[in-house]
This record gives sequence, structure tokens and C-alpha cells, in this order.
Amino acid sequence: MSETATSPFGFKDVDAREKVRMVRGVFDSVASKYDLMNDLMSAGVHRLWKDAAAAKLNPRPGEVILDVAGGTGDMARRYSRMARAAQQRMGGQDASVIVLDYNAEMILAGVEKGGEPEMSWTVGDAMALPLPDASVDAYSISFGIRNVSNVAGALSEARRVLKPGGRFLCLEFSRPVAEPVRRAYDAWSFHAIPRIGGWVAGDRDSYQYLVESIRRFPDQAAFTRMMGQAGFSRVTHTNLSGGIAAIHHGWAI
Repeated sequence: MSETATSPFGFKDVDAREKVRMVRGVFDSVASKYDLMNDLMSAGVHRLWKDAAAAKLNPRPGEVILDVAGGTGDMARRYSRMARAAQQRMGGQDASVIVLDYNAEMILAGVEKGGEPEMSWTVGDAMALPLPDASVDAYSISFGIRNVSNVAGALSEARRVLKPGGRFLCLEFSRPVAEPVRRAYDAWSFHAIPRIGGWVAGDRDSYQYLVESIRRFPDQAAFTRMMGQAGFSRVTHTNLSGGIAAIHHGWAI
């Protein structure tokens, strides 16, 4: 990435290096209310989306699972419990679930919530993962890839750390496929979500950014192409709630 590279920050384009600082500020601000706000913004539906994504990843005993932008550990707790249940049925070694997030405040909020025995926590950058090549069995990122300064770079890093035959999963907001759903979703997100952020979290601007960042993120077809360009095979996507969110899945083959 050149020194003059820009990256979307909401509806603005900013210096890619500046975006890193700005996104950190957003999540520093919202960390303490992040889980509550997720429930309010989605009427709890985000929990069903996360359940579907965890089922798609299908954690197994003995695997090393990296959950990038793992925040307060919602996905990692699911992976840990599923891997442990599979271990009880099948035997094998304990899984290892690494929660990695760029924002220390989010990690601290997750640690305070408590974790599972398989989980470990670390502060790190999706653009420069502190892991060797071909070291993890599964890479997961949920509602986080749109916040990185270079999406293609983050995909390349994911491909680097995955073992041959490893799997990549991204759960992210996407494009509703039906026009009536798209209009209703736009009305809700642009008018209601920033207001809720102001009332509950005391930070309207951060939630305005989060809504705008969703609109700037590539749609299902475009992100599928980006995954292929990063070296992933057998790439698929599954729409959730009519495309409000989508699961993208691929293999490091």
C-alpha cells in the first residue's frame, strides 16, 4: 500500500494510516456498551446470525481457531463450546481459540465478561497478524473486516496464516437483495441507529460511522471476487435476513 493510499471511513475517504487511529477511537468509545447496542440495533437477531456462522465454521477438537476482530468474544465462546461438545462425542485434543482485536478496550470488555477454557486473548492487527505462516486451522472475522484500512490486505494475511485445507469465514453486513427490504433497512439504520447510539452509548457519531461503513463495504458478489483474488477456493456466500448480513466462506487449498 503506497504512502498516499486512502481508505473509506464512513462516507469519507481518509489516509489509510489515519483510518487506523480513527477506528480505534470509535471502538474505544463504544466498547462498554457494544454488546447492548448490538442487541438494540438488531433486535437480537445478530445472535442468530452468529449461531449460523459458528455452525458453518463447525469447530472440531484439536483445532487452532483464530477469531480476528473478536471484540468481546461472542464468536469465540460459540467456537469453544462447539469444539468441546465435539470433543466429548469424538475424543481428541482440546481446541485453541485465539481472540484477536486491534482495540484493547474491546479485549478488556471481553475478559470482564469471562471466557471459556479454550480461549486466549490478544491485541493485534488484522493487517499484520502475530502468527507464523500456515499455523491455524480456521480464521474467522465477524463484523470487523469493513473496519480495516485495506480489505485485500487483511484477506491476504488470513490466507497466509491458514494451514493447507484451512477454512476462512467472514460474517458481515451486506446488501439486502429485495428493494423493499433495502429501503426499510436504510430508513432504520440511518435514522434510528445513530439516535440509539446517542441515547444509550452517549456517542451518536460513532454509530453514524458504523452505519456508513456498512454502505461502503463491497456487496456479496464483489467480496466473493476479492476472496478469490486473495487465493481462496470454493468461495460461497449465504445471505441472512434477506441479505442484511451474509456469511462468506472459503478454503485455503
